[in-house]
Amino acid sequence: MPEPLTPGELLTLDREHVWHPYGPMPGRTEPLLVESASGVRLRLAEPVEGRTELVDGMSSWWSAVHGYRHPVLDDAVRGQLDRMSHVMFGGLTHEPAVRLAKRLVDITPQPLRHVFLADSGSVSVEVAVKMCLQYWRSAGKPRKQRLLTWRGGYHGDTWQPMSVCDPDGGMHELWQGVLPRQIFADAPPPGFDAAPDAAYAAQLRELIARHAEELAAVIVEPVVQGAGGMRFHSPAYLRVLREACDAHGVLLVFDEIATGFGRTGTLFAAEHAGVAPDVMCVGKALTGGYLTLAATLCTTAVADGISRGALPVLAHGPTFMGNPLATAVAGAALDLLLSQDWAREVARIETGLRDGLAAAERLPGVREVRVLGAIGVVQLDHEVDLAAATRAAVREGVWLRPFRDLLYTMPPYITGDEDVARICAAVCAAARAG
Repeated sequence: MPEPLTPGELLTLDREHVWHPYGPMPGRTEPLLVESASGVRLRLAEPVEGRTELVDGMSSWWSAVHGYRHPVLDDAVRGQLDRMSHVMFGGLTHEPAVRLAKRLVDITPQPLRHVFLADSGSVSVEVAVKMCLQYWRSAGKPRKQRLLTWRGGYHGDTWQPMSVCDPDGGMHELWQGVLPRQIFADAPPPGFDAAPDAAYAAQLRELIARHAEELAAVIVEPVVQGAGGMRFHSPAYLRVLREACDAHGVLLVFDEIATGFGRTGTLFAAEHAGVAPDVMCVGKALTGGYLTLAATLCTTAVADGISRGALPVLAHGPTFMGNPLATAVAGAALDLLLSQDWAREVARIETGLRDGLAAAERLPGVREVRVLGAIGVVQLDHEVDLAAATRAAVREGVWLRPFRDLLYTMPPYITGDEDVARICAAVCAAARAG
C-alpha cells in the first residue's frame, strides 16, 4: 500500500495534475476534499467554513438517489465482485445485464422493447442519434440526417449531443461552425402548469413539416430542461411533438437521463404527457450513483429497420458495455426504488422544497423560484458568484453546485425533512451571498 497523503499533499497534487469538469487547468478554486460519504452526508478530510460534514443537495449530479453506502447496493457490488468484475459483451452475455434489460423494458413506456447498454449519458445520446440516422439509411432515405430540438437544452458533452445543446450562450457555443448544423425551435414557454401556447405549438408543427424530408429525429428533454437552464415546460408540447413526428415520418427521442427514475414525480417524465418516444435515453440515477452506466432503448420498429439495412448491425460497442458490476448494482438500485413508495418520498421532498424556498422569492436579485418533484430552482437576475455562493452554502452545512444564474438542488430521495429544510436555508444563503 502507498504511504497515506495528508489533505494538503492531496490538494497540491490535485492542483498540479487533475483537470476537473468545466474548469481551467490549473483550477482557479480549490475543490473540497471528500474523505467518505454515508446516507446523504459527505465527510470532508478537513474542516471548511467550520464544517466537516455536508448534506449533499446535488445527489452527486443527480445520480445518488438512494444516498451513499446503501447496504443493498453495497451488497450487490460485493456479491458481483465475487463472481466477475467484467467480461466483454461481444459474443458473451451475463445475468446482471439480461435482468437489467428486462427490468428496463418492463418499467419504460410500452413500445420500447430493446436495450443498448452504454457507458454514460452522453454516449447513450450518441447511440440514440446513430440509431435514428442508421434507421433512415436502412430505409433508403439517407437525406434524413438532421436533428430538430428546442433551444435551452443540454444532452451531453460528446459530439452529436453537443450539436443539439443550446447553440447560443450554452457551454458548447465555442463549437459553432464545426458541429453538425441542426434545426432549433424556440425554447418552450416556461411553466409546467402553464396553459399550452397555441402559437408555439404551431411553430413546432411547422418546423417539423417544413424539414421532414431531411429530419431523422426530434430530440428533447421531456418536461425539464436540465443543465441548459433548469427550466420546466408543459407536457402538452410533448404530445404536439409526438403527433407531428407521426404525421411527417420523423422519429422522436426523449432524453430522460436527468428526469428518469422518479425525479419529476412520475417514474419517467414522458408519463406526464401520456406519450412514448421511439428512442429513449436513461442514465444518472440508473445505478444509484455507484458506477457509470446508461442505456438507449428503442422500439421494435426502429430495431427491425436497422436490422433490415445493407449494414444490418448497430456498429457501436464500448469496451465496458454491459459491465457486470454496473449492471448488477443498477438492477439492485431499480429493485430498491420500486420496492418502496418512491412517489410519496418525492412528493414529500417537493412539499419541503416549496415551503423552504418560498423565502427566496423575497430576496433581492432573485428572478424566480420554481419547484417540480425533487427539483428546486432559484434563478437570479445576475451571474452567480460561484465561490461566494458555495462558501455560504457550506457554512449552512450543505453542498450545492450553482451554475450561470442558477442555484438549484436535486436531493437524494432519502433526504429527511430536517435536511430538506437545511438545503433550502443553504440555497437562500447562497442567493444572498451570490
